[in-house]
Amino acid sequence: MSAANLLRHSRKLRSLRNVVDCERSGLARYFSTGSGSFAVKENGVEKRIGGARFSQYKQSGNNLETCKVSVGGVNGSSTFRGTLTNRISSGVTGLNGSLSCGRVASARSFSSSADLPPHQEIGMPSLSPTMTEGNIAKWVKKEGDKVAPGEVLCEVETDKATVEMECMEDGYLAKIVQGDGAKEIKVGEIICVTVEEEGDIEKFKDYKPSSSDAPVAPSESKAKSEPVEPKAEEKVPAKAPEPKAPKTEQASRSGDRIFSSPLARKLAEDNNVPLSSVKGTGPDGRILKADIEDYLAKGGKSETFAASGLDYTDIPNAQIRKVTANRLLASKQTIPHYYLTVDTRVDNLIKLRGELNPQQEASGGKKISINDLVIKATALALRKVPQCNSSWMNDFIRQYNNVNINVAVQTEHGLFVPVVRDADKKGLGTIGEEVKQLAQRARDNSLKPQDYEGGTFTVSNLGGPFGIKQFCAIINPPQSAILAIGSAEKRVIPGSLDGQYEFGSYMSVTMSCDHRVIDGAIGA
Repeated sequence: MSAANLLRHSRKLRSLRNVVDCERSGLARYFSTGSGSFAVKENGVEKRIGGARFSQYKQSGNNLETCKVSVGGVNGSSTFRGTLTNRISSGVTGLNGSLSCGRVASARSFSSSADLPPHQEIGMPSLSPTMTEGNIAKWVKKEGDKVAPGEVLCEVETDKATVEMECMEDGYLAKIVQGDGAKEIKVGEIICVTVEEEGDIEKFKDYKPSSSDAPVAPSESKAKSEPVEPKAEEKVPAKAPEPKAPKTEQASRSGDRIFSSPLARKLAEDNNVPLSSVKGTGPDGRILKADIEDYLAKGGKSETFAASGLDYTDIPNAQIRKVTANRLLASKQTIPHYYLTVDTRVDNLIKLRGELNPQQEASGGKKISINDLVIKATALALRKVPQCNSSWMNDFIRQYNNVNINVAVQTEHGLFVPVVRDADKKGLGTIGEEVKQLAQRARDNSLKPQDYEGGTFTVSNLGGPFGIKQFCAIINPPQSAILAIGSAEKRVIPGSLDGQYEFGSYMSVTMSCDHRVIDGAIGA
C-alpha cells in the first residue's frame, strides 16, 4: 500500500508533508511526546512496529524539527527533518537492516482491507510490580463512547487492589473484548479496541482478537505445541486410541489456567459456578456461554453436593487471596522465622489515651486508639534500633532511613496492608486519621499502589478487634520483621508491700524476625 493510501486511512496523518514513497520508507505517527508507533512497508505488505520513541529537538528561527526515532526490535535508528503540521512528524528514511515478520510487534493494527479500519488494540496493563494477570471489575466507558486522554476506561482488579485504567489517546471505544467480571486476564492480553472515527465503530461489532495476539506462557506454549507432532503420538500405541476431547480439555487448562469466553465467566460468576467443573466445547476446550447454560440446566447451579459422605461448597479464590497465599507461602519457606514474645504493662498507655482523647474531641479530631499508640511506639523503636528496619538483599542488607509502617487490615475482599509513611515523624492524631482513612479505602477495595507500597515494617493487631491474647504473624517480604499485638487483660500482681496485691493491665506482643537480618539480641 502506498504512503498516500496510508495517509487517507488516518485523519492524524492526512496533513503530513514531504512523504518519501519508496520500498523501505517508513511513516512516523506522532501521538504524544516520547511515545508512538511505526508503520513500515516490505514486499507490498504493511507492517507495524510498536515501541517507537521520538526525541524532539527544535531549531529556533524556522519551522523545522529534527526527530530521532529508535524502534524496538530493529537495529539502527534514523534521523529526519520536516515541516510541523498539526503536531505531526514527517517521514523517515534509511532504516538500517532488513525487516522480518518475526521481529515485528503489532501493537497498533492498521488494516489495508475495507473491513477493518485503523484501530488500536489495548491490552491488560501491568498496574503493580508483581502483577501478572488481572480482572475487569467494571467498565466505566461503554461501547461507542468517546474517550479522551486521562478519562477512566475501566476498573482493573490487580493482585493488591482495584485500580482505575485511564485512556491515553482521543478516539472512540469500538469493542469491549473482556467484559465486566472477566477474570484471570494475562498482562498484555487484549481487553478492548479503540478507533479514531465514530463511523468505524460498527465495523468492529463482530471483532475477535486473533490467537496470536494473546500472550502465551511457557507452559501454555508447550502444551499447545505438543499436539502438533502427530508422529510422536503414532509411535506410542497406548496413546493412539485416546479421544481428542481430553486433550483439548487438558490444553484449555494448561498452566492451571482455564480458558473461557467473557460471557461464560460472567455467567459462571453470577451463578457461583466454578469453571473447573465445566467441560468446554469451544476451540481447544474453551468454555463458552452455552457450556455454562448446559451446566445450569443439568442441575449444576447448587454448589453444595455430597462426595464421600461430605457436604461442601467450593468457593472461588479472589485475585488478592491467590497473591497473598503465594507470598505467605514463600515467606514461610524461604525466611528463617524466629519469635520474641513479651508481656508489657500498659496502664500508663491507657491513662495517656484517656487524657488525649478529650483534647482530640474538643479540637474536632477523632479518638486515638491503642493501635495508634502502638504504631507510634513501634516507629520510635525502629528509629532507635534501625537494624530491624531492614531487608535481606542476598549480597547485602538494606537498612532504610524512612520508617514506613504497614498496618494489616482484614476485609471481605482479603487481607490488605496499607502503609503509614514516616510514622516516626507524625503525631498521634495524624497517624490515627491516616489509619482510619486507609482502612476504609481497603474495605471499599479502592486502595491505590501508593497506599500500600514502600513499607519497611508491619504491625498486625488481633487483640483489640478480636480479643486474641497472643499470636505469631508471618513476615511480609521483603521486610524482616512483623509485630503481632494481642489483647490487653487485667491481672493480679504483687503489690509494693508483702501480702498486698494490685491489678495491672498487660498486653502480649510478639515480634517475628528474619534471622538472616536480625540477630536474637537485636530483636529483643
